Amino acid sequence: MVGILGGIIGDRYFFPYLASTKLFSKYEFLKKSFQDVTFINKTEQIIVREDTSVSKTASQVIPAVVNIISYPNPNSNSAKKNTIADTVKNETGVIITSDGMIMTYFSAITANDSKYKVLTSDGNAYDAEIIKTDSYSNLTFLKINATNLPTISFGNSDDTNLGEKLIFIGNSLENYSNNYSSGILRGFNNSYNLFGPAISSSEKMEGVFEAEIISGKSFVGGPVLNYSGQVVGIIGSRDKNNQSDFFQIPSNKVKRVIDKAINNRLDSNPYLGIYYLPVTKTFAVSNNLKTENGAMVYSASGQQGLAIIAGSPAQKAGLALNDIITKINGQTINSSNTFSDLLYQFKKGDSVELTVMRNGNEVKIKIQL
Repeated sequence: MVGILGGIIGDRYFFPYLASTKLFSKYEFLKKSFQDVTFINKTEQIIVREDTSVSKTASQVIPAVVNIISYPNPNSNSAKKNTIADTVKNETGVIITSDGMIMTYFSAITANDSKYKVLTSDGNAYDAEIIKTDSYSNLTFLKINATNLPTISFGNSDDTNLGEKLIFIGNSLENYSNNYSSGILRGFNNSYNLFGPAISSSEKMEGVFEAEIISGKSFVGGPVLNYSGQVVGIIGSRDKNNQSDFFQIPSNKVKRVIDKAINNRLDSNPYLGIYYLPVTKTFAVSNNLKTENGAMVYSASGQQGLAIIAGSPAQKAGLALNDIITKINGQTINSSNTFSDLLYQFKKGDSVELTVMRNGNEVKIKIQL
C-alpha cells in the first residue's frame, strides 16, 4: 500500500514538479509525467475602502477648517425687523495664519450690519472682524484674537490634472461638524470671469476649476483637496440665471491673494476699467481675427461708453471699442496667463505698456493704472 501511494504521489506531484524546473526539464521521460497537468497560481484580492482613504486624507486639513457664524448686529435696524432664525448664517472658512487670519469666499457671509463668530476644531468660539474683501477674487479675510492656531497649506494647482478626483470639505452646520463630498475635475475654464457669465471685467479674476459638487452651497469657502492631501483650491459661487453656480479657485491664484492680504496690500489692486471678451481660437476663427489670444474690448450694444468706464485709465489712454489687447509689458495673454491674472500682478499707480491689435495693425499704448 505504501508503495502504491508513493507511486501515485510521485506520478501526480513530484515528477511534474521536477519536470517544471530548469534543471530537469530537458529529460524526456519527465516531460511525459506532467502532460495534461494544470498548474494553478494562487492570487490574492485586495480591497481598498475609498471612504476610509478620503477620511484619512481630509484629516490632515480638518484642524484648519472653521465654521463662521454671521448674525445680526443688535444695534442695527435689520436685527429689529427680523428674527434671529431668519438672519443667522453658518458657513465655511480656513485658517491661513497662526495668529488668527481667516479666509472664506464673499458669498459665504452676510456683509451688511452683521457680527461674526468663528468656531474652531478644538471647540473654541472667537469674535471675528472682517478685514477686507479682495476685489479681484472675492475672497474675504477675517481676524480673530488667537495664537498658535493650525494653518492650511496650499499645493501647486498647476499639477492638478483633468479627470483627477478631488475632495471637498465644508463646515456650515449649526454645530461644528465637517461634511465631505468628492468629484471629478471635469475642466479648467480659463475664460470664466467672476464678473458675470456673458462678459468679463478687467478687475475680476478669470480662470477656474470646474468640478461637480453635491449640495455645493454647503461647501462655499471651504478647501478642495487632491488625494495626496494637498489643498489645490477654494470653493466659490456666483449667481447665474437666478441659480448658484459653483467653481473652484485654483490654489496658485489663492496664494497670490493671501500674500497681498498678509502684507496689507488689498487696497492696491490695479484698475484699468474695461469690459472685454477673452479671445479664443474658436472666437478668432469665427470672426476672422489675426490673433488667437488676447482680450477684446467689448460691449454687447456696440457702444464704446459701455465697454470703457468713463474717467478710467483705459479711457484716458485712448483704448477703443474692439481693440484686442495681446500683451501686458511684453507678457503674452493666453489660456495660461489670462488678461486679469497678468494685470493683477501690478498695483494701482503702476505704468504698463499694452500691445494692442487695432484694425489689423499692432500699436503700443502706455497706461497708468
